[in-house]
Amino acid sequence: MNAQTLRLGSRRSPMAMAQSRRVADMITERTGRPVEIVGVTTPGDVSWARLHRIGGNGVFVGALREALLGGAVDLAVHSLKDLPTGPAAGIVLAAVPPRDDPRDALVARNGAKLADLPPGATVGTGSLRRAAQVLLLRGDLRCVPIRGNAGTRLGMVTSGRLDAVVLARAGLARIGRADAVTEAFEPDEMLPAPGQGALAVECRADEPGLATVLDALTCPAGLAAVTAERGLLQALGAGCSAPVGAYAVGTRPLRMWAAVFGADGRRVLRTHGAAPLGSSSPLAEALRLGRELAVELLCAGARDLMQVTGSGL
Repeated sequence: MNAQTLRLGSRRSPMAMAQSRRVADMITERTGRPVEIVGVTTPGDVSWARLHRIGGNGVFVGALREALLGGAVDLAVHSLKDLPTGPAAGIVLAAVPPRDDPRDALVARNGAKLADLPPGATVGTGSLRRAAQVLLLRGDLRCVPIRGNAGTRLGMVTSGRLDAVVLARAGLARIGRADAVTEAFEPDEMLPAPGQGALAVECRADEPGLATVLDALTCPAGLAAVTAERGLLQALGAGCSAPVGAYAVGTRPLRMWAAVFGADGRRVLRTHGAAPLGSSSPLAEALRLGRELAVELLCAGARDLMQVTGSGL
């Protein structure tokens, strides 16, 4: 590999640009190679429809992958929770950098927590998973579907259009707005999306030298955790916009909690388990854990619950 500039494909939103700049800086620090960020507009950035209505799974990813395969960029950075679980022809997942805070966060006026909101208060979110869990915690609230970047969503609160919004805490931190968070939900209160808080770096499969360079950015513990979470999502046959929560943490053992939610906030299927990760194939063990928990959820009726949720919104 020579020292020529690497072109890194990124969505154009402020949050995506911030996380791409973080990856670019990591690459330069470790290799000395300069990195240029190339903005790419995706369908998910220009449509205001709900994600599961416009394709959900991969709606933020496809345009970046096209730029990668077409040679317009050398690598691409995604929020891992947006990445489809199936393989992509000609592309490899080259790195999963250290994971940021996976928690969901409430942003409300006057420092309010969820318990402080009055009955009937409006809470904005573009996520079926988040809406269902808000209603599980406070069935007297009203969840409102919203789209737009983080700044737009925060503005809906400050303007009085909404009483609160729920966003990923990691994303707010990346754009320097962690101060806006009025309550961070622990995973036992609100399970995050599979892969939430983590980033994914992809490159072309015919660039093994670049893949090796990028692999140095990977955090092994974080990779094992998201492998289990994504294994569950794949075994459920669900996309990234499905009402599925999963969180894995630890190494010996790797512990994982998972759930499938009904849109009404009244129905939920939960399970948990652990894997030792003591063999020479920790990722295989992590993947097996995710798949085993998915089987438990499917046997309990998860597929029917996801179908009802999708048809009702």
